[in-house]
Amino acid sequence: MTDEQSRSERAFETLAIHAGNTADPLTGAVVPPIYQVSTYKQDGVGGLRGGYEYSRSANPTRTALEENLAALEGGRRGLAFASGLAAEDCLLRTLLSPGDHVVIPNDAYGGTFRLFAKVVSRWGVEWSVADTSDPAAVRAALTPRTKVVWVETPSNPLLGITDIAAVAEIAHTAGAKLVVDNTFASPYLQQPIALGADVVVHSTTKYMGGHSDVVGGALITNDAGIAEELVFHQNAMGAVAGPFDAWLVLRGIKTLAVRMDRHSENATRIADMLTAHPKVTQVLYPGLPEHAGHETAAKQMKAFGGMVSFRVEGGEEAAVEVCNRARLFTLGESLGGVESLIEHPGRMTHASAAGSALEVPADLVRLSVGIESGDDLLADLKQALG
Repeated sequence: MTDEQSRSERAFETLAIHAGNTADPLTGAVVPPIYQVSTYKQDGVGGLRGGYEYSRSANPTRTALEENLAALEGGRRGLAFASGLAAEDCLLRTLLSPGDHVVIPNDAYGGTFRLFAKVVSRWGVEWSVADTSDPAAVRAALTPRTKVVWVETPSNPLLGITDIAAVAEIAHTAGAKLVVDNTFASPYLQQPIALGADVVVHSTTKYMGGHSDVVGGALITNDAGIAEELVFHQNAMGAVAGPFDAWLVLRGIKTLAVRMDRHSENATRIADMLTAHPKVTQVLYPGLPEHAGHETAAKQMKAFGGMVSFRVEGGEEAAVEVCNRARLFTLGESLGGVESLIEHPGRMTHASAAGSALEVPADLVRLSVGIESGDDLLADLKQALG
């Protein structure tokens, strides 16, 4: 049995702890060291030890994380970056050329929208918006120049669900690549490559790191050609994860499975409570049977995750007041940490989409449900809703 075969047969929880985490050959340390180093001694000109010459090109701590990421997503190659947007930027400049076209979701993350609208478009790449939860809408948005279909599922912040396998078939028939942002689900809950995705994107800042103490990003692919180009561009562009950041993400991943179970459990309880609350007009959570994407989510996800969004009676000011009155839910951007967060997307994470086709409802509140006591979280939200 080869290492690759044995890896594929191991449970996710085992891979999360062991993939890439080989004992230090010098000391036997069971945790990979933080190789806080910029350059490496060579045994003669071109005589590299383990292939390491300069830490922008490769670093042993980052290598451990990248091997772990590839194993968890079922890909051939993982790459770790300084942030999720750095990963996205490298990917887009790898897959696209001036004149190409991209389809993006109509409720994409605000930072992703800003990257397309303000940065990539100046490079001559065109993009259009589609409701990716509707395969027919994706097909209609394609043009002869479409090279990438970009999907978030669940999406940020409206928790839309896209049928990955269906959209993969549509994209591939048109000669395009499918990119899936798997940040909200994590590889524990969803495996996009197995469903047909060409590249998976993560903000490892979120659930992968899991403790609100690191910023990072990742790309994973099973396509050898794309992997080779990404490795070149990662080094050429240079926005790599530092060794300490890589170590923090690798540490966080070890508890990803148990954290996601608790995130999902708490989020389900909160979604049920919000659904019955008289001041809540709509709850957006794929675990609810009435959610438009519930059946698809149940098919392609292990559980429904820790993100919940809801709309409140009274409009924007009422939504802002709910955020301000929360006590246990910390008012802050980002998501995926062990602590619960609350925010107003329209004024915070998605402010860059104001006035565009991706503008979010003004009465929307987004929750990142942590792993605290579910009873305490419910009590805090009830008092915040007044």
